[in-house]
Amino acid sequence: MSPLRLTIEDGHFRDSHGRQVTLRGINVAGDAKFPSNPDQPSHVPEDFFDGDNVNFHSRPFPQEDADLHFSRLKRWGYNTIRYVFTWEAIESAGPGIYDEEWIQHTIEILRLAKNYGFYIFMDPHQDVWSRFSGGSGAPMWTVYACGLNPQSFAATEAALVHNTYPDPENFPKMIWSTNYTRLACQAIFTMFFAGRDFTPKCIIDGKNIQDYLQDHFVNAVAHLARRIHEAGDLEDEVVIGYESMNEPNRGLVGWPDITAIPSEQKLQKGTSPTAWQAILTGSGRACEIDTWDMGGMGPYKSGRVLVDPQGENAWLPASYDDSRYGYKRDPGWKLGECIWAQHGVWDPSTDTILKKDYFKKNPRTGEVLDYEQFTNIYYMDHYRKYRDAIRSHHKESILFCQPPVLEIPPSIKGTKDDDPKMVYAPHYYDGITLMTKKWNRYWNVDVFGILRGRYLTPAFAVKIGETAIRNCFKDQLSAIRQEGLDYMGNHPCVLTEFGIPYDMDDQYAYKTGDYSSQSGAMDANHFAIEGSSMAGYTLWLYMCENKHHLGDQWNGEDLSIFSLDDRPLPLSTVPPTPSNGSTSSLVQKPGPGIKRELSAELNVNPGNLRQNLKTPSISSKTAEEAPELRNAPGFRAAEAYVRPSPIATVGKILHSGFDLRNSIFSFSLHAHEAGKQHAPTEIFLPEFHFPKEQCEVEVTAGKWTISTDESDGHMIQRLRWWHVEGEHHIKVTGQKRQYALGKEDEEGYLDQCQQSKCSVM
Repeated sequence: MSPLRLTIEDGHFRDSHGRQVTLRGINVAGDAKFPSNPDQPSHVPEDFFDGDNVNFHSRPFPQEDADLHFSRLKRWGYNTIRYVFTWEAIESAGPGIYDEEWIQHTIEILRLAKNYGFYIFMDPHQDVWSRFSGGSGAPMWTVYACGLNPQSFAATEAALVHNTYPDPENFPKMIWSTNYTRLACQAIFTMFFAGRDFTPKCIIDGKNIQDYLQDHFVNAVAHLARRIHEAGDLEDEVVIGYESMNEPNRGLVGWPDITAIPSEQKLQKGTSPTAWQAILTGSGRACEIDTWDMGGMGPYKSGRVLVDPQGENAWLPASYDDSRYGYKRDPGWKLGECIWAQHGVWDPSTDTILKKDYFKKNPRTGEVLDYEQFTNIYYMDHYRKYRDAIRSHHKESILFCQPPVLEIPPSIKGTKDDDPKMVYAPHYYDGITLMTKKWNRYWNVDVFGILRGRYLTPAFAVKIGETAIRNCFKDQLSAIRQEGLDYMGNHPCVLTEFGIPYDMDDQYAYKTGDYSSQSGAMDANHFAIEGSSMAGYTLWLYMCENKHHLGDQWNGEDLSIFSLDDRPLPLSTVPPTPSNGSTSSLVQKPGPGIKRELSAELNVNPGNLRQNLKTPSISSKTAEEAPELRNAPGFRAAEAYVRPSPIATVGKILHSGFDLRNSIFSFSLHAHEAGKQHAPTEIFLPEFHFPKEQCEVEVTAGKWTISTDESDGHMIQRLRWWHVEGEHHIKVTGQKRQYALGKEDEEGYLDQCQQSKCSVM
């Protein structure tokens, strides 16, 4: 049996040569959140509730477009893809009815990705449960199985859904995420993770709703894993593993008092009902509810409004024909009545609350619950079931474990769940920038520190100045990584989502072509990851059909690094010459480092002809030469995400960082042995920042070369470094571009942000 392409050893990814691999990845693609037939992005209301008759056969993109997208991503230096798909794509037509055509399409796309050498892990994506509760993920029939009527969500505000919003053009930005604290999501996630304890009367096909939903979700993803296994040429070669459910949520589990907003609920926007108010409006009662907005210092109460459903009910009526999907609901589960009333939480005849602390304790055991308990009990029970189902088909699968966002990870260190093939897969977003859609260079907030109680008051968590902000991001990611080590054990930490909104400042960049704010925000995030010593990341997002007007075509978001209305980053198009490099030996010598000027080339040969024809030579063409461009096209801050990165390291990475302002890449490692001739340390070196004619390299020892050659299906420039054992440093200085981060000229930008500096000889 040949060695695995990627393994985990001592908390690091290793390739078949034993080199440390850094996952530099991207989420592909946002288009996968909604069907391709009909093409139904979130602003389209037509036929929305015909959810049983949709398919995703062209998601994330048609096969004929795969080379275009994969070659583009490869050229930008990505080696990893978080492959976004939804449960709905597999099982939209009804329980147990799998879409084999979509599965075969997925297999063919993965085969094409194999030609580019990507590491791919599969992401069963969801946001606020389903498209029908305002997000993406689960098929429509799951909402009906839970006894809910999605066609009444708008009137009752059980969920705010873009497709049914009366004025889709003005759907409030980022309000979709508040659906986690509205009735539909609170009920469904409680059922999914803890139905046996909190909704024991909810029995369907002889199972509690918890087991019914979990079994269908797990079996659907496991079916995909089985088909990929049966394909015979994908498992471990391109598909390295599976992530657990994206951004799981506890619902109401551990909620201490449903008549109050819990202190840990930091996100409030628009109407912000208590769980009790959401229960009342979900049953047709009118309530006055506080409204909140997002200000410079976070959410603030902005007023109070009357939400009056005028008797409309978010629960299915008693007259509903429950035979639609072939399942059988137990007679003890009454349609037409709120499930929380059926479980004694309130009395609909008098609208009085009976058990405001119903969710505070396990009803069976009396055990007091909080979010940590939820994660360690309910989430882990589900995760084990999912993990074992995947591994029943993909024996060597790496499992990317994603606990609830920004919550304390499960306490499994030293237990049987401390799995050697597990990765800690947290998410992190700069919430201030994401919610306000502005990059504030002057102040930001240590949100993670506030959540962990590290400040007497949130005012102490405010960080002033861009250097402090960047350091704050880095410190938060370092703390997240350390929590994974402390609670889960020695596993790689891969940040599987982070990103920035591109439509900042009322789309100023789209009107002017000036992406300096986006560049600053994107660079700050990458700086934080590089300084946190994480094992890798997958940036959110690559969207095939992003346009300035509609963004990612999902809930008003606009996070895609690619847009049809912008230009790709220009790269060198100088004709080829042999690669240049150092002439030093592998023997370490004292004294000044080795420096040499380099020249750049770009080969076009029969092996890469297809890709070069498919992706036009990237250059700084004018808008008139690119008829697909609209408004004022720019490079979409590509200079900040197309950045140098270690690919494979002989030994252990000590430090890696890119100073975008000064175009300096610095890298330190400790090698336990000398690099082999056929497997040296390799670094991706983008030509935009490091054209060979204007590129300088300094090393403490060893020899190196920089060459642009075809690797895994596309031309990329890489630095290969042969060094002896011990601690070594390399510094590469490229072409400084003053406009990259705006007008400010902050000397030694990276150095100011680093607490410890590397001395490069």
